[in-house]
Amino acid sequence: MANATIHKQRPKYLSLQAILFEIRLPLAGWVSILHRVSGVLLFFSGIWLLFLLDRSLSAEAGFRAIQHYLSFTLVKLSLLVLVWAYCHHFCAGIRFLLLDLHKGVDKVSARRSGIVVLVASLLLTAFFGAKLW
Repeated sequence: MANATIHKQRPKYLSLQAILFEIRLPLAGWVSILHRVSGVLLFFSGIWLLFLLDRSLSAEAGFRAIQHYLSFTLVKLSLLVLVWAYCHHFCAGIRFLLLDLHKGVDKVSARRSGIVVLVASLLLTAFFGAKLW
């Protein structure tokens, strides 16, 4: 009975440096992390996008101002990041829905679907980025 109450404490050192450089995550792990990052990015950028939409619909002068604002390279790059976030979040979301249906759960299929998600999201980003630029 005395042995049951003694628990060995494991050290919990999990810093960002350890996640990025020391722990080797499988590809499916990176897809999962990027899915979360893209979701957070889309959530917080929604305020900016709604402001741009509101300003462009308020009057013709506002529309012209937003057109001029969107012509800046830094703004286009940030929109390209948002396009990637949407494409990746969409493709990874479909992958996770299939995983919830127990399709592609084994190691080989999970790795293959992770590669498909990364490639598809980058190809879609390049396609929509070419339209944006």
